[in-house]
Amino acid sequence: MTTALLIIDVQKAILDGAGTPARQPVLDKALDDLCTRLQAVEQRARKAGVQVIVVQHSDAGDHRLAKGQPGWELRPEIAPLPGEKLDHKTACDSFFETDLESHLKAKGITHLVIGGCMTQYCVDTTTRRAVTLGYDVTLLGDGHMTGDRGALTYDQIIAHHNLLLDGFDAGKCAVTVKKSAEVQF
Repeated sequence: MTTALLIIDVQKAILDGAGTPARQPVLDKALDDLCTRLQAVEQRARKAGVQVIVVQHSDAGDHRLAKGQPGWELRPEIAPLPGEKLDHKTACDSFFETDLESHLKAKGITHLVIGGCMTQYCVDTTTRRAVTLGYDVTLLGDGHMTGDRGALTYDQIIAHHNLLLDGFDAGKCAVTVKKSAEVQF
């Protein structure tokens, strides 16, 4: 099994406006904590010679993640090093209209460790799609983040998706949810 680490949409403005004024500082702190955990996973992956792939959402217009705008920039803690793969996407699915799948096949990757933002959109969609394309996935249970949504807080959304995705399968491939500190390469 050849593994790659896939980090999705950890961008400067990813959580802008994702909470009430009272909750936004809580979300910002949670995103900072997420970046610390993802950076540690990246460092372990690099040390083990595991490929790191970073995905960056590139929207248009006045979107908070519009390409070229300050909020579009990746968080520096998880930015790829020279020579590491950076994919730009325009949809929730990191495979949609990108070269991600062909790149993984060319490298012989069969297992993805996934973390990033936003839990119920890009992380969920990419995780499910990866499994249906024939990849085993380890989802970092404390390695993905989102904002509050309606009556649900970000931590409730994360817990819900960890529960739903753990064991999700297609054929012989499946998702396993693990804490980021438990993932060794």
